[in-house]
Amino acid sequence: MELNNKSLFKEKCYVNGSWVESQSGDFLEVNNPATQEIIGKVPKFTKDETKKVIENANDAFQTWKNTTAKERSVILKKWGDLIVENVEDLAKIMTIEQGKPVAEAKGEILMGASYIEFYAEEAKRVYGDIIPDPRPGKRIVVIKQPVGVVGAITPWNFPNSMITRKCAAALAVGCTAVVKPASQTPYSALAVAELAHRAGFPKGVFNIITGSAKDIGLELTKNPMVRKISFTGSTEVGKILMEQSASTVKKVSMELGGHAPFIVFDDADLNEAVTGAMQSKFRNSGQTCICSNRIFVHEKVYDEFLEKFSAEVKKIKVGNGLDEGVVSGPLIDKSSLDKVIDHVQDAVNTGAKIAVGGDVHSLGGNFYQPTVLSHVTTKAKITFEETFGPVAPLYKFSNDEEVINLANDTPYGLASYFYSRDISRVWKIAEALEYGIVSINNGLPTIAEIPFGGVKESGMGREGSKYGLDDYLVIKYISMGGI
Repeated sequence: MELNNKSLFKEKCYVNGSWVESQSGDFLEVNNPATQEIIGKVPKFTKDETKKVIENANDAFQTWKNTTAKERSVILKKWGDLIVENVEDLAKIMTIEQGKPVAEAKGEILMGASYIEFYAEEAKRVYGDIIPDPRPGKRIVVIKQPVGVVGAITPWNFPNSMITRKCAAALAVGCTAVVKPASQTPYSALAVAELAHRAGFPKGVFNIITGSAKDIGLELTKNPMVRKISFTGSTEVGKILMEQSASTVKKVSMELGGHAPFIVFDDADLNEAVTGAMQSKFRNSGQTCICSNRIFVHEKVYDEFLEKFSAEVKKIKVGNGLDEGVVSGPLIDKSSLDKVIDHVQDAVNTGAKIAVGGDVHSLGGNFYQPTVLSHVTTKAKITFEETFGPVAPLYKFSNDEEVINLANDTPYGLASYFYSRDISRVWKIAEALEYGIVSINNGLPTIAEIPFGGVKESGMGREGSKYGLDDYLVIKYISMGGI
């Protein structure tokens, strides 16, 4: 791997301020989804090794929680600055292990740095309250304190920004963190750990461990020293982690599956709607939790939107993310490819027509053609299951009430999108959509300043914004008498 700073490519875990192998010598191999080549290997930590890391983090918490907010802020800012300085190398590492185009990887890394910058500033604004006491001679004081050791389990689709979004908030308020990155993309996590080390975090404050998700996850959820679990991933796994965390009554925040509707009303600016749909649907080859999964278009503008949208999708250049001009990379693995193939075939079998693409790409491997399906029926699997691939199914609707019912007909409630220029409709639809995020005339709603999170089976808690601190804090009420 040709890097300007070769020390960013680590094949050891970062534990208690040091780089370590697994005691057994066992390891996991990591491959490049674009070429299938083995990139390298990382340690396979056991349950017992994870327990020791948690103990180190708990010891570090006793000191870190007592550092001033300003001290924590200074270190966080340095960490963020180092990430920005090394964006080229970090992007290359991400593209090689995850597959997304380099330009897109750079965007994610800068987004990740923006979370650190935001929380470095918010660290100094964790305020409590003084509440008037109706009883004479007494005072009521409310303070906020860090919850403790945080177990963060992060996904492969955003291997940098999901770590920084969780850990910047946790570290800012005085928590310590043990991070388990996805086994498909550990190197992005280990690279940011190297930069965290250079930034000056004390030993044990920030730790990255790799290995079996089942073994490490079980220890993180069952260990009473871990007081908070933050997870981004599938709803199925999230439910398991919640059940396991119940035994010690941990705080949990869950950013789980999505099935985002994208609605185009008859008064929409169609060119803007097409641009937004392209941004929402095909970013990261459709492998994001807030990708538009069901595109509902009003019958009056359906044909025109389909024509304009299809024309843009045909322009997407597919290939290795390291190559010039590539917009869409590979899917992460074969099982993801198989799911896309199944969803497209099922949609066709239930009445859909292929407008663009519709097959595996000529590049082979994990590549699939950017695809548009027209006249999709509500009987298709793709109507109810998250595809996580570059497939855009289009549905026709005739009125507002109908499309709201269609959009809300899912157990998920993470992100939603719609395009309209009617101010009355904008308010009504925004309030009617059962989603944690409603993006109006905007295909890219995610920035550090917004409270990211869902409702229903898409999870609980919020990441980003000032509200993102709440999941890492506990409220303490202090009653003072004899005054």
